[in-house]
Amino acid sequence: DAALVHPRPIPAPRIDTDLAYTDSQMLIYGLTGSIAMGKSTAARMLRHFGLPVYDSDYVVHEFYKSDAVELLRPYFPDAIISGTVDRVSLSNYVLNSPENLRKLESIVHPYVEKQREDFLAFKKLSGSKIVFVDIPLLFEIGDERMVDRIVVVSASEETQRSRALARANMTIAKFEAIKSKQIPDTDKRRMAHYIISSDHGFDHMRSQIKSLLRSVN
Repeated sequence: DAALVHPRPIPAPRIDTDLAYTDSQMLIYGLTGSIAMGKSTAARMLRHFGLPVYDSDYVVHEFYKSDAVELLRPYFPDAIISGTVDRVSLSNYVLNSPENLRKLESIVHPYVEKQREDFLAFKKLSGSKIVFVDIPLLFEIGDERMVDRIVVVSASEETQRSRALARANMTIAKFEAIKSKQIPDTDKRRMAHYIISSDHGFDHMRSQIKSLLRSVN
């Protein structure tokens, strides 16, 4: 199996009295990574291995098809298309406007956090010993405080750029704007307890994930 990189010592499970679902009986792993690094692929692999994974992107996607429509309409009217929030149109509002981005986050983040709390509480009651929370902006929004261990999915700058620019509706300017709002990958790697490299294909990623799961204690 591919070797895992451990930039930081693996800590003991934390006890946080402010988070009812966090105790020594359930380890919470934060899964994160910058744009086009392969985080979503890693999350799918974890699910394939039977691990519970909270998917922030999926929660936001579903939110944009339901309650978010009327909550966002007053601020981003042109982003509402055919009764849902169109993510491409919404990105045009927030990409170069810190004010619009703050407004969007003030609406979306509380909803995502509440859904995550419900997920973790349910998994704890269900007796889960390990859960993963897939949070793209884990460090950027300060959510590293609520996980026991951090897994960063990483790739070379060349791989990241190639993947990102292959996406629909992505431009060099948009990619650079998104990247500029994210903590550099080198810093994320330094703050991780585990690093999964996505540079060398699915089999290599799968092997690293197997190693990670064997290391759980």
